[in-house]
Amino acid sequence: MSDFRTTVIIHKPVEEVFSYMVDIDNIHEIMPLVVKREKINDGPLAVGTKLRETRRVRASDITSEIEVLAYETNKVFATRSNSNGLIAEYYYRFDEVDEGTQVDLEANIKTTGFKMKLLRKFLVNMVHREDGYQLTNLKNMLEGTKEISDEDVSKEGEQIEERPEENQTK
Repeated sequence: MSDFRTTVIIHKPVEEVFSYMVDIDNIHEIMPLVVKREKINDGPLAVGTKLRETRRVRASDITSEIEVLAYETNKVFATRSNSNGLIAEYYYRFDEVDEGTQVDLEANIKTTGFKMKLLRKFLVNMVHREDGYQLTNLKNMLEGTKEISDEDVSKEGEQIEERPEENQTK
């Protein structure tokens, strides 16, 4: 069971969408809180590739190591990050559809250590708020519709969190 999921249809070919998503130079456009991502090991991006990512969170830089868990060109891309006992696994699936490309994101959040386990629900909400919008950003960047700024990140996260409550009251 995933902690959160999101799906988007992008009106571009799957090759273009996949290529843009896995290009580490585009990460800040997809996730504005990520200020830097670099490969640690040599060679092309593939299963086992290690990346170092730095995020700006509340005026502090937090660095984590990311490992590529799955990589199948134009089909699947998955990563796992570990930052002080907070482990986030993101599974992306790319499917060609009549409208262009459907991208699905499934996020699984794990914690280690007693304190982190107590904070898990809060941490899942925080990660969802910070990263739940990334497919919307991907769509907007590729389709040229709207660029999401760092200031929009919290607004977008709030919208994501409000949707389930809106559905419950109807």
